[in-house]
Amino acid sequence: MVLTYHFNFPGNFCSDKKPAAVNWIEGRGKSVVCEATIREEVVKKVLKTNVATLVELNMLKNLAGSAVAGALGGFNAHAANIVSAVFIATGQDPAQNVESSHCITMMEAVNDGKDLHISVTMPSIEVGTVGGGTQLASQSACLNLLGVKGASKESAGSNSRLLATIVAGAVLAGELSLMSAIAAGQLVQSHMKYNRSSKDVCKAAS
Repeated sequence: MVLTYHFNFPGNFCSDKKPAAVNWIEGRGKSVVCEATIREEVVKKVLKTNVATLVELNMLKNLAGSAVAGALGGFNAHAANIVSAVFIATGQDPAQNVESSHCITMMEAVNDGKDLHISVTMPSIEVGTVGGGTQLASQSACLNLLGVKGASKESAGSNSRLLATIVAGAVLAGELSLMSAIAAGQLVQSHMKYNRSSKDVCKAAS
């Protein structure tokens, strides 16, 4: 006896909820590039570092480090943290964070080396604004706040496209924040102060 099964689901080539080169190369869902130029004075006064240090750190950590590790679509500092947070808040499928977090972060000095140009390229952000978790009360409220709830009556798919750009914009901000904290030495300091202080260790030991 031969049993034949017919399913209305795609094959794994798509490749849903799994890291795959096909999504990194061809894209899936929404493909977004987000970029910004940060003035030198902002880098120094707000981010507490300098352009040259950020550019070098990005090359060593996000590009070279990820390449040595054999990363697949993971040439970034922590895109998955931001994508997961936005996905949960807006009723997306959290499991699709796997391919939606594909991201390469680039930094370069511009305007005679004074200012910082940063970009994130995310080829496979999978988001929707209709159905599923988007109908939950809290998630629906978040979509309302972003102005992307439901289907657009003027332009089909425009709300989900806008949501994808919001995700990419949030990722860019997160990349800039974390990389600056690392460059300024603040990341370890804050963890030691708020998360791994000797006081807390003593409390746990007792």
